[in-house]
Amino acid sequence: MAEPSPQPIVTGRSRLYAIIGDPIEQVKSPEILNPIMQRAGKAGILVPMRIAPADLETAIRGIKAIGNFDGIIITVPHKVRMLALVDDVLPTGRRVGAINAVRRERDGRWVGDMFDGKGMVAGLRKHGHEPKGKRALLVGAGGAGSAVGFALAEAGVSRLTVHDIDPDKAERLARGIAAAFPDAGAGVGPANATGYELVVNATPIGMRPGDPSPLDSTGFHSGMVVADVIILPHDTPLLAAARECGCAVMGGRPMTEGQAEEMARFLGMTGG
Repeated sequence: MAEPSPQPIVTGRSRLYAIIGDPIEQVKSPEILNPIMQRAGKAGILVPMRIAPADLETAIRGIKAIGNFDGIIITVPHKVRMLALVDDVLPTGRRVGAINAVRRERDGRWVGDMFDGKGMVAGLRKHGHEPKGKRALLVGAGGAGSAVGFALAEAGVSRLTVHDIDPDKAERLARGIAAAFPDAGAGVGPANATGYELVVNATPIGMRPGDPSPLDSTGFHSGMVVADVIILPHDTPLLAAARECGCAVMGGRPMTEGQAEEMARFLGMTGG
């Protein structure tokens, strides 16, 4: 049986980090990032904090007042509202219109960025699936979908089609991506995989028992990569159908791990 991971040792030198959301019990970041800090020799600890929407501004003011608090990871439902609570937002966060990590700079300013999409691209690459040059279909134009869409465009996909049950939302995202990355060939289209080499589900469809797949298996073929942002269940209806058709599949865990590595660097967890 595998040995349990050692717990972080808290000392007077410890730097503090939090992941905030409501609910908070489902988050995996402490399990991933605390060991990263330990391996890097960082005297720090990440703790989960349940903060209700009505208390967000008050809680953030309190965190900012703590001198050894260096960063915050943000999950639902606070990613959009946090934009107004930081001093600066980096380009990806501005494009997406939401942030999921903020850090304290040396001058005391708080700076935020978005890592959902960067995590997806990092996960794909780690598993041997290079997005560059691929024709991609993105299903879902919400917060996660927006982040993934911009990241795929930045990674160099040759064509990016966005689908959402709200056509206006899909159109807004496609226009934003086209303006930022003209070479990505961004546009809107149906949830049909025919003609694509990479398909990404960025909706919560498939998370609950009895959920259908967010698109049918028409057009699935061997050589296609099908990815899902959902972490649990590991085998969503989409991934199960894709695997049966001979596709390479990737669940949400590699995206989470890739995102954690990107966040760790951004938050200064990997040194000192």
